[in-house]
Amino acid sequence: MSRGKRTSGRSAAPPVEVEAGRDLPLGMPPARFLRDYWQKRPLLVRAAFPGFVSPIEPEDLAGLACEELALSRLIQHDRARDAWRVRTGPFPEELFPTLGDRDWTLLVQDVDKWDADVAALLPRFDFIPRWRIDDIMVSFAATGGSVGAHVDQYDVFLLQAKGHRRWLIDAGSNPPLGFREDVELKLLREFTPTHDWVLAPGDMLYLPPGVPHHGIAEDPCLTFSVGMRAPSAAELMTDYIDTLAAEADEAVRYADPDLAPPRDPNEIDAAAMARVVEALNVLRFRDPDRLGDWFGRFITRYRSVDVAAGDGEPPSRIEVEWSLERGDGVLQRHPFARMAWRRAADGGRLYVSGHEYPMPAADARRIAGADRIDAALYATLSPAGRDAVHELLLAGSYQWMGGGAAE
Repeated sequence: MSRGKRTSGRSAAPPVEVEAGRDLPLGMPPARFLRDYWQKRPLLVRAAFPGFVSPIEPEDLAGLACEELALSRLIQHDRARDAWRVRTGPFPEELFPTLGDRDWTLLVQDVDKWDADVAALLPRFDFIPRWRIDDIMVSFAATGGSVGAHVDQYDVFLLQAKGHRRWLIDAGSNPPLGFREDVELKLLREFTPTHDWVLAPGDMLYLPPGVPHHGIAEDPCLTFSVGMRAPSAAELMTDYIDTLAAEADEAVRYADPDLAPPRDPNEIDAAAMARVVEALNVLRFRDPDRLGDWFGRFITRYRSVDVAAGDGEPPSRIEVEWSLERGDGVLQRHPFARMAWRRAADGGRLYVSGHEYPMPAADARRIAGADRIDAALYATLSPAGRDAVHELLLAGSYQWMGGGAAE
């Protein structure tokens, strides 16, 4: 496999494989990684998580795949016919003992939302904006298990958690990206790897969007995929235009007060098109705060769900505040509640699960950065920040954890 050669008269390309250091889990400062690798080239980091022990076992993943609300898939490969079968969960428990010990893979998305120990890995990726991280998907593969050679349209960090997985990637320029037509999965018709590695627990492979790759289990293994949220231009445009249409002033219309007699009454002339452009420009979000509020709402939605589900009737505000003062509980963020914040012209905005909450920027920063709100943090918030916290509790974005009067 080609590792790349120094070209005469040019500086050498950054290495594609590095060893992590005690204080450099990426094998380099984060700023250098973002400059030289992020969305540019792949990187294998050996011992990125030294001595890593998986916080979950394959049995835990199988149990999660049986849950109604978990997003899971089972992929099986028939080597003799090179045929693939894809099934979606939830799965019955009795299925797994029938699968055999080769050539199948179980994938479960959003495991960080279900398992706090898996979610505890996310701060290790704080060199990337948290709102860019979509989820931690966990896959278990029996020996030989794979999902085939494919490409992703988002950045991903592939952390080996248990066992060993062989990764082949094509880091060449302009790789062929045509898909097979005989399978449900988007598998590549052609795949010529340039690199071939076996990852052990704690090793991590970073892949930017569009790099063909193929992972094959050398033995029963678990792999954690930390995937980024990268909405397509179509997704952005659709939501942006829908928001523009919903907020548009009906009084703003196509107008032509400068109309002159046309040379041809059937022609849409250049002057008419200039007025169309001007009408559309009036509708556009020219105000940075309106544009920022739209994007904050958009990027904090969880897939198609706007609001995290509550868990029973929450306690009243007076009960919560009384219990917080006594140190008798905390407000725990719902694992499916996405949060981000932004500075605005009139202070700050907190965005939660597709909704916005005006408040001082310091409040927005504190709330977005905390998984739980205790008495000390609550005491630092302004009235607007406290009002938002109570609204979020009622919406299910926080859950009350405690006893006493608020239990």
